[in-house]
Amino acid sequence: MAREDFIELKFRLADGTDIGPSKYSPTTTVANLKEKIIAQWPKDKENVPKTINDVKLINAGKILENNRTLAESRLPVSELPGGVITMHVVLRPPIPDKKSDKLRKDSTKKSGCSCSIL
Repeated sequence: MAREDFIELKFRLADGTDIGPSKYSPTTTVANLKEKIIAQWPKDKENVPKTINDVKLINAGKILENNRTLAESRLPVSELPGGVITMHVVLRPPIPDKKSDKLRKDSTKKSGCSCSIL
């Protein structure tokens, strides 16, 4: 495969910072991209993904599926000869465990206010 067949991608995080750009083969799967994103995730960020299921990649308004390759995801490569494609990275919110969820429900019950109109 010629070097010009590679796709240059960068990944934009929610706060506007970028990971990359780097070149990838069209046969690279979305799951592999997510693994690389997790490995290169900035250490100073508050929310850090732990698994590839915590990360969603969005390109051209579509959420990319883990089992598909870049070529199968129909990236608009032909529209940007030699250009860098920016994909957006979205993190799934952490799922609270049952204990912290119960504490949150209890705190909302106690913090309610009441009004009486005379």
